[in-house]
Amino acid sequence: MTGPTNIATLDSSLVDRLPAYSKTLFDAKATGKLTFEEIARELGRGEVAVAALFYGQAQASAEDVDKLSRLLKVPRESLAAAMSGFPDRGRAGPMPPVEPLIYRLYEIVQNYGYSFKAVLNEKFGDGIMSAIAFSSKVEKEVDQDGVAWVNITLRGKWLPYSRF
Repeated sequence: MTGPTNIATLDSSLVDRLPAYSKTLFDAKATGKLTFEEIARELGRGEVAVAALFYGQAQASAEDVDKLSRLLKVPRESLAAAMSGFPDRGRAGPMPPVEPLIYRLYEIVQNYGYSFKAVLNEKFGDGIMSAIAFSSKVEKEVDQDGVAWVNITLRGKWLPYSRF
């Protein structure tokens, strides 16, 4: 037996920091009782990528706009006009983050960032992991004791530093 479906909605404290269409998308998502996983399946994208569209942190293709319009029952013209610009990434929340879950992700990088860097440098050499040529997925794992665990995969192209 599966539990109730949780539907992510827009935190009202973020509304002023996001594109106007974010509220439209989130309201339609809540009305339709759709998860990001369900929307992602329809768009043929990853659920993190779809959430990024909703927050204005990723660029929507014409195909994304068409599918979102149909699925969420939002007029295509208004979505196309609003979502046609370039994303403005990194403005959704304050730094350091104050939302506890986001702060914990930030804390992971604070506490283990240099460890990740050292291991990555040993494996790949001098460079960085791209956040542009990038994908991510989130999975839920339940152990034998019934405890839920989070698995976050970050997959970025390795970009070696060039000598100049």
